[in-house]
Amino acid sequence: MTTHTVGTREQWLAARLELLEAEKEHTRRGDDVARRRQELPWVPVEKDYRFETEDGEASLADLFAGNSQLLVYHFMFGPEYAAGCPACSAIADGFDHSHVHLANHDVTLTAISLAPIAAIAGYKRRMGWSFPWASSAGSDFNYDFRTSITDEQQESGTVEYNYRQNDTSWLKDPTAAAGAGKMAAMTGTDVATYTRQRPGMSAFALEGGVVYHTYSTYERGLDGIWAMYQWLDRAPLGRNETDLWFKRRDEY
Repeated sequence: MTTHTVGTREQWLAARLELLEAEKEHTRRGDDVARRRQELPWVPVEKDYRFETEDGEASLADLFAGNSQLLVYHFMFGPEYAAGCPACSAIADGFDHSHVHLANHDVTLTAISLAPIAAIAGYKRRMGWSFPWASSAGSDFNYDFRTSITDEQQESGTVEYNYRQNDTSWLKDPTAAAGAGKMAAMTGTDVATYTRQRPGMSAFALEGGVVYHTYSTYERGLDGIWAMYQWLDRAPLGRNETDLWFKRRDEY
């Protein structure tokens, strides 16, 4: 039997109309935040980053594929991983095929990972995805955009992520590290190896032959592009999480 509040249709409608005002305010606030994102100063990208794609070597400018805007999903797939991160895979399930619409609106959407292109291509085939995906192996790209860290950085005890210093000493606490252990196991790695990759999203503009970095976000900043959570936020029980509840979609 439900313990949730039960009421009449009239009570529901009154509460719903009150919530509607809050939703409208949330939408207006979201519009304002989006405008402020677009008003951020553009920073010229000075390094000549090189990538491997299924079509060969590419520069960052090449990844725009003829458009003037580039959106990058920093997919957690390190060189030691046997498979891509399941959380990143769930996010990718949500944006796969959207890239076709975006490409016809002057925006190229691509994923970038530190894994070699052969591993990326194999995993992409397994998951049946169609979006472009490049390897940044041998490049500073992931490190400069704070989505990969070195062994030495991890061992130092603090790393920069999401615009602040993060303590990594919890990795030596078996209890604290247990939460990440399931995700690590699903990539065929240990917790330390798994967490040397981080998720994120970055935006770039190409103008006058110059590539500019315009925006990056991490952690909960990725909620908006994680489609299944947007659906769960509208479900009767919400996110309703007590433990890791999802798998890669071909593992159910």
